[in-house]
Amino acid sequence: MREHVGVQDTGDEGDAGDESHWKEVLEPERYEVLRLKATEPPFSGALLDVHDPGLFRCAGCSSPLFRSDDKFDSGSGWPSFTRAASDGVIVEREDTTHGMRRTEIICAGCGGHLGHVFPDGPRPTGLRYCVNSLSLTFEPEGGMKR
Repeated sequence: MREHVGVQDTGDEGDAGDESHWKEVLEPERYEVLRLKATEPPFSGALLDVHDPGLFRCAGCSSPLFRSDDKFDSGSGWPSFTRAASDGVIVEREDTTHGMRRTEIICAGCGGHLGHVFPDGPRPTGLRYCVNSLSLTFEPEGGMKR
């Protein structure tokens, strides 16, 4: 696996906890994405066009994952970022589902599925963290989460 700023490659998905707990605390759509690794349809996510200054947090455990300064429009239909907010907040795992070879990104705090990272992003990192809106919440600078 590649080494990226903000990424740990431990093979550990964080403290996933009891799945019955996640079913109780997460909305069904978020549960499908975060715990069952579903993917929301492209161009459907509530956070796709959010470009205000702030922080994108894990919808499962509120860990700070991405900063709006690192968000860009990739044209993919999902929120895209060039890097994680800080070291160790994201775990990478090889994903060979659906006949493809990709790198899955997982919240280090709770083990929630976020999306995938691809080596086709803009400078300065050359990476595109392609993330499901349902796996995130947005906290504007000096404001309340949405």
